[in-house]
Amino acid sequence: YENKYVKFFKSKPELPPGLSPEANAQPSKQPGKAEGGETGLSKAAKRNLKRKEKRKQQQEKGERETDELIQSLEKVSLSASEKTKKIKNLRKKLRQVEELQQRLDSGEIKQPTKEQLEKLGRRKALEEELQDLE
Repeated sequence: YENKYVKFFKSKPELPPGLSPEANAQPSKQPGKAEGGETGLSKAAKRNLKRKEKRKQQQEKGERETDELIQSLEKVSLSASEKTKKIKNLRKKLRQVEELQQRLDSGEIKQPTKEQLEKLGRRKALEEELQDLE
């Protein structure tokens, strides 16, 4: 058994009134359609789509700029940390040179080795380099 409403909807054509079945069978692209599926959109809707795309591009650009800024800051902080390491290393070498000089002056070391003499000779260069970095 089918009630009258079911019979009505089964007998009703699936196409809107006035549209022939032949025209519906051949879905061809109409010349007025846009590429992005923007057919049938009002001017305001199209404008909104353009704004949305522009906002998305600006956001991506901002993210790239942020990434570049972070990388440059990391480089700066790395160079600053490298500079502090270098200063610390130079101070250590100068301290070693001074200790060696004191041991020579006190007579603790009678015959300095070749390396010890070279270390004493580098004192002036180490002091200059330390001043340049500071």
